[in-house]
Amino acid sequence: MNAYDFLFENSFNLEKDLILGTKESKSFKSIFEESSRLATYLRYNLGQDKKILLMAHNSSFFIVAYMGILKSGNICIPLNPGIEQESFVFIKEKTKSSIGFISEIVRNRLQPSLDCITENILSNIIYGEYEMLTPEPEFDGNRIAEIIFTSGSTALPKGVMLSHNNITNNTGSIVKYLGLSEIEIMMVVLPFYYCYGLSLLHTHLRIGGSLVLNNNFIFLGSTVNDLNKYRCTGFAGVPSHFQIMLRKSDLFKNTKFPSLRYVTQAGGKLHNTFISEFTETFPEIQFFVMYGQTEATARLSYLPPAMIKEKMGSLGKGIPGVELKVVDEQGSSISPGASGEILARGKNVMLGYFEDPESTAEAIRNGWLFTGDLATVDEDGYIFLTARKKEIIKVGGKRVSPKEIEEVIVMMQGVIDCTVEAVIDDLLGEAIKATVVVNGKGAGISSEDLKRFCGTKLSGYKVPTYVVFKESMDVSSTGKKVKHT
Repeated sequence: MNAYDFLFENSFNLEKDLILGTKESKSFKSIFEESSRLATYLRYNLGQDKKILLMAHNSSFFIVAYMGILKSGNICIPLNPGIEQESFVFIKEKTKSSIGFISEIVRNRLQPSLDCITENILSNIIYGEYEMLTPEPEFDGNRIAEIIFTSGSTALPKGVMLSHNNITNNTGSIVKYLGLSEIEIMMVVLPFYYCYGLSLLHTHLRIGGSLVLNNNFIFLGSTVNDLNKYRCTGFAGVPSHFQIMLRKSDLFKNTKFPSLRYVTQAGGKLHNTFISEFTETFPEIQFFVMYGQTEATARLSYLPPAMIKEKMGSLGKGIPGVELKVVDEQGSSISPGASGEILARGKNVMLGYFEDPESTAEAIRNGWLFTGDLATVDEDGYIFLTARKKEIIKVGGKRVSPKEIEEVIVMMQGVIDCTVEAVIDDLLGEAIKATVVVNGKGAGISSEDLKRFCGTKLSGYKVPTYVVFKESMDVSSTGKKVKHT
């Protein structure tokens, strides 16, 4: 089944708005009809299985183009509209893309050497002579739907190939465990070229819910106002979003959100201190801790809100249709308290990396996705993330997880964020460096204060040797924290 037909199965004829907002609004029916006409245009002019770039901020332009590409049987490659010229050229040449849906502002900046369909050209297509493309019952769901490029272990990005079946299976699982229905109104601060953001589009198309597109989370006041103005029932964010909302100022914590039913957090481990702070401040709002990877379409596990206090720090268990296990270096499942790598199996796991059979063979073995994430399990089978394999610091031969130290530092009053990393040390091999972001309340913290605090809760070899203070967080375009290695 084409993912397009699955996502629109129950919502294609709805007159209600999928997109809400002051800048633009558009109904499900309009988006369905426009994207279907676009699909006809693409099928007629390009055929199928062509790789098509898509570069735009969250908007109806992005959604119509994305859905039209999927429906046409071509392959969508969503890219960050702020991408550097060098990365853009690499991806364009690697995928041999000759056409792209690129917003006017991005085209003017990049001056790409390919056929560009901008907002005005798209309007001419969808309001032209093309009829809507009808459903295809025999469509092969294992065909590639999209290629999402992520940063790999090298400087070159890897292209994650996701099929139509990957999208439909992961979307169905997310809808099920979150208990989503047509009443949902999601505040979207995550970009659609990021798998987490894209999953919000998929799920709300499927259920007939609405999206409030917010491309300016940096203006926290407007985000807080829009949550109430549009009666948002859901909010999805990565750790930096929650850290900023809770500690950048008191505005968010001092505001009531009568319509907000739940929030979801993924895209990295949010320290327990922040989870506790949120759930204590807003006990009526369900807090879903989630874990996933682009290689798994989006989601792999979740921790139910009812288990937050009992299993604080856990990423939960596998979502419906996903099997997770934690294994040692010999491939055997670990016993409670031991450490190993998280493996995943399910119909949401990628087809592989684009034109990279070696990396694919390393990531997927015997049907299991090797995530590269280290974790422990408890007696009840709940999984607790400890670190990425490549993040482990070795201090004088002892293995140290940066997350354990970060968890302690963010407990200090006035600390917004902390990044712990290794630096070369002639004596120890590697030493620990902590880069700490503070707000006004933490302005008086010194490096010695921080080391003394760590010394009360950590073994001596885990106390940072070097401490650097900063005024703001370094985050990527997806909101994820940037580590400078």
